[in-house]
Amino acid sequence: MSDTDTVFHSVVEGADGKHRCWWVGSDAEYQRYHDEEWGRPLHGDQPLFEKLSLEAFQAGLSWITILRRRPAFREAFAGFDPRVVARYSDADIERLMSDERIIRNRAKVLATIGNACITLDLTATTPGRLDELMWGFAPPSRAARPQSISDIPAITPESTALSAELRARGYRFVGPTTAYALMQSSGMVDDHLQGCWRAAS
Repeated sequence: MSDTDTVFHSVVEGADGKHRCWWVGSDAEYQRYHDEEWGRPLHGDQPLFEKLSLEAFQAGLSWITILRRRPAFREAFAGFDPRVVARYSDADIERLMSDERIIRNRAKVLATIGNACITLDLTATTPGRLDELMWGFAPPSRAARPQSISDIPAITPESTALSAELRARGYRFVGPTTAYALMQSSGMVDDHLQGCWRAAS
């Protein structure tokens, strides 16, 4: 088997002829997300709070489940504006728990509201503080791009450190694995495989 065969074992070819990371498959929305969002640097307190919240809801589920429900999540959580979510009442919690369009997990709903309160405290007098905090744990760029699935970790020292920092501040559903997925989705790390068209862009 050649080196090229080894590389392409971990990417898939779409109907458009582009090779993408293996997890995309043939789902059109996954392809769009992979091409336009995953691994691209994302900044801003509110966008990062949204990512953090959605990654928490994703725990134990597939990302495509969350991605397909993201418009409903955004509507239900006021665009993930921490200033609004932090003020959610018991009535809002019950509204969310009866909304079949989102993931109705009470612990995750309560964690999102609590995380919004922490984010609001963190950024109220210092806008950009959440962005600065999270990106402060971004690792240096790799010397070599990952070649296969086995080269991509689930947890890294940086994700463990980010998780510990967030937990120390009171954030919930932010374990090291979730923190690493957050780093991938927000571009703190770029895990597009060698052979993926995005790796060359």
